[in-house]
Amino acid sequence: MRWDNLTVDPAGDPVRDAALFGADAVTTRTFDTPEFRGITFHEIRARSIVNRVPGASRMPFEWTVNPYRGCTHACVYCFARKTHSYLDLDTGLDFDSQIVVKVNAPDLLRRQLASRRWQGEHIAMGTNVDCYQRAEGRYRLMPGIIAALRDHANPFSILTKGTLILRDLDLVKQASEVTDVGISVSVGFTDPELWRTVEPGTPAPERRLDVVRTLTDHGIGCGVLMAPVIPFLGDHPAQLRATVQAIAASGATSVTPLVLHLRPGAREWFMAWLEHHHPYLVRRYERLYAEGAYAPKWYQRRITRQVHELAQEYGIGPTRAGMPRRISAPEPPAAAPTPEPTQLTLL
Repeated sequence: MRWDNLTVDPAGDPVRDAALFGADAVTTRTFDTPEFRGITFHEIRARSIVNRVPGASRMPFEWTVNPYRGCTHACVYCFARKTHSYLDLDTGLDFDSQIVVKVNAPDLLRRQLASRRWQGEHIAMGTNVDCYQRAEGRYRLMPGIIAALRDHANPFSILTKGTLILRDLDLVKQASEVTDVGISVSVGFTDPELWRTVEPGTPAPERRLDVVRTLTDHGIGCGVLMAPVIPFLGDHPAQLRATVQAIAASGATSVTPLVLHLRPGAREWFMAWLEHHHPYLVRRYERLYAEGAYAPKWYQRRITRQVHELAQEYGIGPTRAGMPRRISAPEPPAAAPTPEPTQLTLL
């Protein structure tokens, strides 16, 4: 995706041949506060905010809304890192600290939902980068987005690692009264040391499970995407048990395991992290992911079976008809290499 495809000029016409951060297309800001120190925000006016998922994707939804590009969660494994290379930014530190903000997202979405061409299809959010990352605390794009979806009774789902969604709890409840709303929280593990090193910008897993608990207490069913399960670091049976037990205790309606996948952009960054923190695992990872971005099917099936058995043990039943729609994990492709879709799960 080219930078000029994301922007409009003051007259409302597409900007042609704009410089990457041209003053006529982008406002660049920094904030000297502890939570935003070292982060640069590039405010743009998008031409379109509802994006179609590529046909090659195996996602269970067709349309997405992503108000941000780049993510301060700084998860070392995030597949979306590749998208920053389309803007001539690197997929490592730039992805963590150069955040593109589509400041007109709420108004643009409202106009697009009102279009006669829009058929009211389900819209998924948080499928590329987290719409409730730290930037949302300042820019407050999601209240306007949820309000627009509510006012048009348009079904939607949100996947997040953030706790900021609770700020918008009343809006989510209002929307759920008029349309199909699904919320999923991502918690791949509860190990505090693993969390601090691989997800340094996220709320602690315990805080995310508090979100699940609060949503459930307010009558909003919330599933957990147990992702990623990280081979050799987060897949020990005792770790899986502790995580599923904590998820069950939070009142989650379902748990869906997803093994770590390493696409280009994320793979290089993750392997550099692994070399620094766990060099003894580098060769094992090279063998496990020798065929491509996904772990072998036998490994994925083993993890899925273990998690499902634990879920049954702790009383997390299967999804039932009539329950709120939620984001589910895709089936891995049968062969590698796979196409590189622009929209996938957050993890």
